[in-house]
Amino acid sequence: MTKGPEAFRTISEAADEIGVAQHVLRFWETKFSFIRPMKRAGGRRFYRPQDLAVLRGVRRLLHDEGYTIAGVQKLYREHGSARLLAADGGGELPSSGAPSPSVPVQSTPDVQAALQAALDALLAARAQLAEALGARQG
Repeated sequence: MTKGPEAFRTISEAADEIGVAQHVLRFWETKFSFIRPMKRAGGRRFYRPQDLAVLRGVRRLLHDEGYTIAGVQKLYREHGSARLLAADGGGELPSSGAPSPSVPVQSTPDVQAALQAALDALLAARAQLAEALGARQG
């Protein structure tokens, strides 16, 4: 029987899903204050979907991108969990299953003109940066 995407995972299920051993997850809990699974009676750990997303980001940073533990701690201090979630490829926490509020956006000529002006300014800044970097390298 397969659990749903919003179901909590035991430490063995989380370890299998993340691709590390259970003792690694316990070790990471001692090194990263932001890894805090729910604990039930007897100390049994349960990982929420948000915990798994953060753990995948930590694993990717440590194992795939070559960060040290201190490096991941620094990233978290400077950028919060957003950087860890981005390392997971998600960039945001999994949804809670609740419908997200929808706000209609009207595209008016004023909005389009403002967006075009912003795009033009960004493209001009990009060109200036490329020119400055080219002059530096040449």
